[in-house]
Amino acid sequence: MAFRTTPTLATALLAVAAFTALPAGAQQVTQAGAPSPDARVGLKPGVYDAGEALWNLRLVSVTKPSEKFVQGINSDLAFRGNEVIQGNFNGYQVWDISDPAHPRLDVGNYCPASQSDVSTYKNLLFVSAEGTTGRIDCGGEGVKDTVSQARIRGIRIFDISDLAHPRNVANVQTCRGSHTHTVVVDPKDPANVYVYVSGSAPVRSPSELAGCVGAAPGQDPNSALFRIEVIKVPLAHPEQAAIVSSPRIFDDLTKPATHGMAPDDITALNEAKARGDFIADVFGQQMVLPPNFVHPMLDSVVKARNGSGAATTADSAALRVALPGIIAKLIGQPAGATSGPQPGPTQCHDITVYPAVGLAGGACEGYGLLLDIRDVAHPVRIDAAADSNFSYWHSATFNNDGTKVLFSDEWGGGSAPKCRASDPKDWGADAIFTIGADRKLHFQSYYKMPAPQTPQENCVAHNGSLIPVPGRDVMVQAWYQGGISVFDWTDAAHPTEIAYFDRGPLDATHMVLGGSWSAYWYNGVIVSSEITRGLDILELTPNALLTQNEIDAAKTAHLDYLNVQGQSKYTWPASFSLARAYLDQLERDKGLATGELSSTRSALAGAEKSSGAQRASALNKLASQLQSDAAKSSDAKKVRMLASAVHELAAL
Repeated sequence: MAFRTTPTLATALLAVAAFTALPAGAQQVTQAGAPSPDARVGLKPGVYDAGEALWNLRLVSVTKPSEKFVQGINSDLAFRGNEVIQGNFNGYQVWDISDPAHPRLDVGNYCPASQSDVSTYKNLLFVSAEGTTGRIDCGGEGVKDTVSQARIRGIRIFDISDLAHPRNVANVQTCRGSHTHTVVVDPKDPANVYVYVSGSAPVRSPSELAGCVGAAPGQDPNSALFRIEVIKVPLAHPEQAAIVSSPRIFDDLTKPATHGMAPDDITALNEAKARGDFIADVFGQQMVLPPNFVHPMLDSVVKARNGSGAATTADSAALRVALPGIIAKLIGQPAGATSGPQPGPTQCHDITVYPAVGLAGGACEGYGLLLDIRDVAHPVRIDAAADSNFSYWHSATFNNDGTKVLFSDEWGGGSAPKCRASDPKDWGADAIFTIGADRKLHFQSYYKMPAPQTPQENCVAHNGSLIPVPGRDVMVQAWYQGGISVFDWTDAAHPTEIAYFDRGPLDATHMVLGGSWSAYWYNGVIVSSEITRGLDILELTPNALLTQNEIDAAKTAHLDYLNVQGQSKYTWPASFSLARAYLDQLERDKGLATGELSSTRSALAGAEKSSGAQRASALNKLASQLQSDAAKSSDAKKVRMLASAVHELAAL
């Protein structure tokens, strides 16, 4: 999430840089069989009594935050066994979801820091810290000094072998903190695990952390800008975790083309100017500064002249003059970068790694990057995509075979309403790319949650994950107060929504930050981290777009743990539900003739009722027949997948 707490607001300013006009032939989202009118429109506002709309999903449970986390902001999720680890700006909570209808709080570790993104591996828990108030000792009093050795900005590492008594075994400090991080498991290095750190805050003082340099790399090769950090964590001695490389994966990138403001935002800006509000120019786009950002700066102006009381007209005028320099410093604009071609991003927001295919997708503010991570400690950029419709490349998701990657655009930083009826459908959306044999990104289409939301609902593309439906690319994604959308992107040029869940706004009169931060599939359920309301658990229900066989087959793809930014390759054990899932898909897409579908279903049913050699013989016979049928099918690949699944069943 690009939303930041004030007073600095630095990376929130980064997040609002928005980009230009739609290309010809912009893709529109299809909703096969969706209810009309859309049930998400016009829902009643409220916190726990808001109106709800569900399509092809069932809400299994809603669990409120525990006492110390009610006033915090729920953030990202990680999974281990039956546990859901939920990050929060006040620390993290661990929920036992053995019974998804009744999650149980196992531990709530109060340890404030923004934004407490979480990942897990074996007995270790990794937690991000970026803001200036996080303390190494987990104290809630914050850090008031400009330079302090009590401050944590980087990665906390906990040993959670004894979950009830987590031990902070290491803190790896970084120059820009850790907004997000990615745990990377190197198949060639079982003794260690690696962490890619994405920090987007201003560079901290070298008096606080030696070696931190805020100048541009051309002025100082040790610059903390235009790089990520790679931490190596010895599993036997995590206390020895340390930065081992700082790859400059942004070299030679220049600032991409940008678009203007949405119609409603132009109106709001003009109204703000008429009121005399403070306006800042951020990467060429004007934005209205919120009061909780302006007031502390006005207080500083008053104190600088040894004054007291309210700011005067002269104080306001002085701040307006100083604002350009203040903003440039806050957004990390390096010295010497104001003339000539402007540099591109100085960091990623998030990096998703897929070790099984040796690739990573870097969502890096102004660009989507494709990285080669076969040498895990030294990732190398192999392609970069820019898009004038994208404002803030936020996160990435690969399909299961690694031939496609989807990037999300967090236009507005997650704290603004960017799903209004007047907002362009290709802004604040997902961009879907295929990855060619040339290892380059090839754009195919956009996907945006299609239901218009109110001006009181922060809404934009955010965190999601694959749902392991065999033979298809299906994903669930969070859209803040736009709710949860499940969509199929098997046809990369024509994504289709197949399920959703949404609530009405938290408040009908003004914006209150809320909604789903992350929505991830884990071993049969969808778990959503709701920023304000707590933890939601949902499950898919069978329908014409996703059958019970497909859902059952997805549930067989079991994981022992899950960090969504560290994708695992899904595999499916042989089962009758797997074979029937492929058969359902062939029926839906007319890949087999009606007679062949009917005879295959009958043969599967008969084999399932038999056993031993009789079952094996029947299944092998069916597999052979399907291999023959593939030649005359319009989807020969899918028929062969079905034949292979049947053959594997015969071998059980």
